[in-house]
Amino acid sequence: MGKSSGWAPDVFESAARRRGFVLDDPQRAAAARLSQLGSELSGRRKVFGATPRGVYLWGPVGRGKSWLADTFYDAAPTRRHRVHFHEFFREFHGRYAAHRGARDACDRAVRDLLGDYRLVCFDEFHVHDPGDATIIGRVLGSLFAQRIILVATSNYPPSGLLPNPLFHHLIEPVAAALERTLDIVAVDGPRDYRRTHRAGPVPAGFRGGRYLWPGTGEQLTAAGLHAPLPAERRPVTVGTHTVLARAVRGEAVWFDFTELCDRPHSTIDYLALTDRFRRWTLSGIPVLSGTTRDAVQRFANLVDVLCDRDITADLIAAAPLTACLSGDHLPPDIHRTASRLSLLQGAGPAAARVDQ
Repeated sequence: MGKSSGWAPDVFESAARRRGFVLDDPQRAAAARLSQLGSELSGRRKVFGATPRGVYLWGPVGRGKSWLADTFYDAAPTRRHRVHFHEFFREFHGRYAAHRGARDACDRAVRDLLGDYRLVCFDEFHVHDPGDATIIGRVLGSLFAQRIILVATSNYPPSGLLPNPLFHHLIEPVAAALERTLDIVAVDGPRDYRRTHRAGPVPAGFRGGRYLWPGTGEQLTAAGLHAPLPAERRPVTVGTHTVLARAVRGEAVWFDFTELCDRPHSTIDYLALTDRFRRWTLSGIPVLSGTTRDAVQRFANLVDVLCDRDITADLIAAAPLTACLSGDHLPPDIHRTASRLSLLQGAGPAAARVDQ
């Protein structure tokens, strides 16, 4: 990735005008902090000296955090790399395994992935797996030791990561490192741009996918979908194991919720599947309050991957989206899931209003 020649002070205002909206106060404050970082990167020529502080943007869904990070990234005057948090750690695990046994395996893996990049932008920074907490701390320590500047977006403040009270203590050193090294900026304006569907900083996502319920034959036919025949069922290899698809038709795949979310598949599995298939149908989505919390979390992870990779996805469910995503004991990410699914045709903007 090349670098820009300098930093223009009106980057965010100009980008907002092109999208047809005006920055709200929290967006303006975040833009000012990112502009300060952009100016520091543009004017800093010495090899030695203090590394500029990175920025951690957090707030509710649909407030423009990713748009702010995108706009900053596109204009940043330095060697840089932007990646979704899940994707970076998929690549990291592969490189870490290649250096296993070396005392500096983590540092080597980070150097393999980032080379001479001075800036890395992580989108959707969140932690729900206790097993990830320690390795994330090591990766962040390696980034900071190598003087790589971090910009991250998240729905959680650092202190809210890994919110499960049974395991939250595992993430506390990571949260402390983030707060010590980055400026924490809340982007928490009053408008959810995904919900209102007005001009704003939120990307389209899902490439025209649809939300259908209850998925009758007439509905499928009207949507141009052809229900799989039993003979079309086939296993799809993912890493060292397989997942059973109801149908594989070129770059299109049809999965069932039970197979993809009730079974112990990881986010890395979902990423690998989106490498291969660009059009998805997911059927059999139940009212989530009636399934396990693990299955709901996997579904939330899958939605993240499909939306972030702009996959054309048709979802076939048992009930309207608000009903499917309502109930007690759902994961803390359910509001982000609702906001993203509300982008699907047929889901309706009201889908973002989910009560836990």
